[in-house]
Amino acid sequence: MKTFHNPLHACHAGRQEMFRGRLVPCHEVPERLDFMLAELRRRPMGELLEPAVDNRTLDAAIARVHAPRYTTFLAGAWDEWVAMDPANAQRDALPSVWPLPGQHAFRTDVLPGNFAARLGMFGFDSGTPLMSGTWAAARMGAACAVGAAQALLAGDRAAFALTRPPGHHAGPDFFGGYCFLNNAAIAAQVLRDAGLARVAVLDIDYHHGNGTQTIFYERADVLTVSIHGDPRTEYPFFLGHADERGAGAGDGCNLNLPLPRGTDFVTWCEAFDHALEAVDAFDAQALVVPMGLDTFEGDPISGFRLRSEDYDTVGRLLAAAGLPTVFTFEGGYAVAEVGTNAVNLLEAFCRSA
Repeated sequence: MKTFHNPLHACHAGRQEMFRGRLVPCHEVPERLDFMLAELRRRPMGELLEPAVDNRTLDAAIARVHAPRYTTFLAGAWDEWVAMDPANAQRDALPSVWPLPGQHAFRTDVLPGNFAARLGMFGFDSGTPLMSGTWAAARMGAACAVGAAQALLAGDRAAFALTRPPGHHAGPDFFGGYCFLNNAAIAAQVLRDAGLARVAVLDIDYHHGNGTQTIFYERADVLTVSIHGDPRTEYPFFLGHADERGAGAGDGCNLNLPLPRGTDFVTWCEAFDHALEAVDAFDAQALVVPMGLDTFEGDPISGFRLRSEDYDTVGRLLAAAGLPTVFTFEGGYAVAEVGTNAVNLLEAFCRSA
């Protein structure tokens, strides 16, 4: 398995996030990826590569998933933030005002001239700090996703986009949940654009992949499946319910399997079997797995009870699906254990593939 890792990931290193009404140190930290790389070097599974995607190809891949005015905003956001007040160079940008839904209440078709207003229009929470290196890190992360998809197209059975910031909460024109560009969606779209008729995305992060669902919700060519904490009590709260089945051409192509906080591995596996059956019934030609490790029992901001050895089983079951597979690194905030859990899963996949 080729692993494409992001050499610029540490350029995105938030100082603080808003969590439950107070500013706290960020949970999404560079050490997450560092522990992953260390474990991959200790238990090697294949080549460790930096992405080698030319700018034109990368920009085109990003543009297939994200709106131009959104990526233009991200590319220039830090310079605008500092231009507002030179003292801003010493603190991260966090949204503080948001448009609420409602046709006659707030408008988003007109792009505000005020930076703080645009930050809130594109960002859906106050827990996702934006800093000087965010765009460079996110863009290189998208290159990892493109590289992983290209490896599958060249004949590899699987590839891993090891990058941060993560991606599955980022939508066509919004960021949040620590995510700015949706790496899983970018990989899926690259596979589609290369001629694969049907691609499935199976999200196993604790938190619902609201960005991925939004991107593909009205499409019949990409199946989106997510096993996650019940949105009635768990972030991101406003999507991820079981009755969200897709719309228009995509009706029936979105499957949410929400589970209550405290779910153990036996119950989680029942939902996982259902998810794999849906992927099989869709007759997918490739699979993208947003691989969140925040299902781990020791995760500080999540609530499932998977143990380190359980990820071996997850890897074996994913391999049994028999599909070319891209993995993207998503959540997992028990930093010291994240490398072990991830490599347990990937190693089992490689043994069983």
